Amino acid sequence: MTPRPDLLKLSIACPPPDEGVLEVRPIVNGRDFLAEVVPGGVGGSRYLGVGPRNLLDHNGPLHATAMPHEVRLAWSGCGVEECCGALYMTVTRDGDHVVWAGWRDLANQDLDLPELRFTAGQYEAEVRRAGEDRSWEWPAGAVARLLEAGLRGREDWLVRWDCELEGVWASRKGPDRIHVVLMHPRNRADADLPWLQFGMTLPISADAPSVQAELLEARLTAGDPRATAEVWGGSHDAEQLGSPWPPVDPQLM
Repeated sequence: MTPRPDLLKLSIACPPPDEGVLEVRPIVNGRDFLAEVVPGGVGGSRYLGVGPRNLLDHNGPLHATAMPHEVRLAWSGCGVEECCGALYMTVTRDGDHVVWAGWRDLANQDLDLPELRFTAGQYEAEVRRAGEDRSWEWPAGAVARLLEAGLRGREDWLVRWDCELEGVWASRKGPDRIHVVLMHPRNRADADLPWLQFGMTLPISADAPSVQAELLEARLTAGDPRATAEVWGGSHDAEQLGSPWPPVDPQLM
């Protein structure tokens, strides 16, 4: 007898900023998978789901293809994987099904979880539905998401100033600002060469997120971002690149 396929629901937990983090909780066959099926991280600390922006954005990692790829579903404890662990699985499209298998956690070598097999139609519909749900997103978070997408499409700007975009993010504890982080130089083939991390904190207004993201993108790409950004980090020999040193504390909260 053919076993019944598993059923997936993706629930987004959105507690108040001072009470917890945004996380995606996979509900499998009506059970919170991270809470009831997985034994938890090091020392019994519970797994926290990865945030929706990282897991559910357009073309995000949960979408299944014939080429297997690994997905980070959750983290635990202090957030350092080698110390407190993080839960990974491999997702694959297998004909009319999507399979989650190959479970691993660096901090839990004895992890033994079952293969999950979903009907592809139900699975992809649920991933799309969850990805389109933006009820959890606050205005600064939307600006950060849209601005990052715009900047990643401006490869010419990044190449001109020998930079690569590390990311654009916002904190729910600081809803009036976002942070842009660049690495210089880009595409370092030699890990021993000096490098710098440039960052900037940008204020957010009450205007529509799409309008703000467009204006910020135009402003940032009009010139050399290193001229107005601060040095937030770098290698021990980063002063060789001619920027102010030592780095400043970015104060991201």
